[in-house]
Amino acid sequence: MGLTSSILKRLPITPAIIYLAVGILVGPTVLGVLHFNPLKDSALLEVLTEVVVLISLFSAGVKMPVPFSLVRWRTPILLATVSMAISVGMVAAFAYYALGLPLGAGVLLGAIVAPTDPVLATDVQSRHLGDRDQLRFTLTCEAGMNDGSAFPFVMLGMGLLGLHEIGDYGLQWILVDMLWATLSGVVIGVVAGVALARLGWRLRELHKHDLMDDFLGLGLIGVVYGLSLLVHAWGFLAVFFAAVALRQTELKLANNTKYSRDSRSLQEISRTELNPNPDLEAPPTVSAGSLVFKEQLERLSEVMLILLIGGTLFHNSWSWRAISLALFLFVVARPLSVLIGLAGTRTPWRIRGMTGWFGVRGIGSLYYLMYAIQHGLPEPLALDLIQLTLIVVTLSIVVHGISVKPLMSRFWRRNKQISTP
Repeated sequence: MGLTSSILKRLPITPAIIYLAVGILVGPTVLGVLHFNPLKDSALLEVLTEVVVLISLFSAGVKMPVPFSLVRWRTPILLATVSMAISVGMVAAFAYYALGLPLGAGVLLGAIVAPTDPVLATDVQSRHLGDRDQLRFTLTCEAGMNDGSAFPFVMLGMGLLGLHEIGDYGLQWILVDMLWATLSGVVIGVVAGVALARLGWRLRELHKHDLMDDFLGLGLIGVVYGLSLLVHAWGFLAVFFAAVALRQTELKLANNTKYSRDSRSLQEISRTELNPNPDLEAPPTVSAGSLVFKEQLERLSEVMLILLIGGTLFHNSWSWRAISLALFLFVVARPLSVLIGLAGTRTPWRIRGMTGWFGVRGIGSLYYLMYAIQHGLPEPLALDLIQLTLIVVTLSIVVHGISVKPLMSRFWRRNKQISTP
């Protein structure tokens, strides 16, 4: 992959498809050299997917445009809440009536496959700091939030299966799993991100300290996620908003000192007339310094986990039940949930259409599934959900991976034509 990266960029497929093909080749489907059992090794896979998602959420958070605007964030917030709930409900109904699963299992399955993935959707997400493309911002921000907003539905499904306490009439689920865990996660993330940004800025500006940004980024992830677990908050949401707050605060501190207020990255600001000294390099920040390292970890993790996915598939994994679920999710549930969630907004219809199609499923779905297995999901039901989820993720890698480059190229060409007078 390293030697042929320039060639692969010109191919109409994503690298994930190549990783998957290699995994299937060495897996039980073809050569049988590798066989990974997700049920037997669910504890290991839970930790691996958990770490990868956390790193990806941090990378997504620091790419969010500055300054924060509630008007601009309205669309991804609706996608991560309203559209998420609708998608979970539609998949649950399909699983209950068409696949014959119990209601609790249907809700759990909906929560597993509904969230879009921040790991495998890099081709449709923000590419760099200061990326202001509306479509990429929407998909990146949604993926960053809905990996946390799906957790209440995971707990609801487990509660309906008797694996989690949801209280009378679901009151405990509403108060604890929805309200407390969500709000406290956001607060923890914002406070920690702002605190690290101000501390790092003060040490650099006043005390002239050199900081190890890579370790600070990893440390922020660890501290925020650990605190979230201690207070029963959703750690995925906390890490994403910690990264957002870190970047937002660092840019504000920079703009309040030597730079004009701007929403671009410090590197862009430093090369324009807004910088009073053209020879002055933009000051280092934790968010920018740690992003490159996090993206490398994310790529290596993507290779490993997709190879493992290929190594789990057998010939008999491809059932009509699993394929029909994937088709229902891609063609019906995701597009309809996006259209309903964004009804009444001013989001352009072309962006709604692209958002409705590119709901990539991946590593986050595997984590939720392993989480449920580790918390007592019965083995027969676990095996069924493993087969359904793996096929959904595999088909998402293939279908979305084949369509992403031609559709995005056409979208950007069309945008350029519209913007040209």
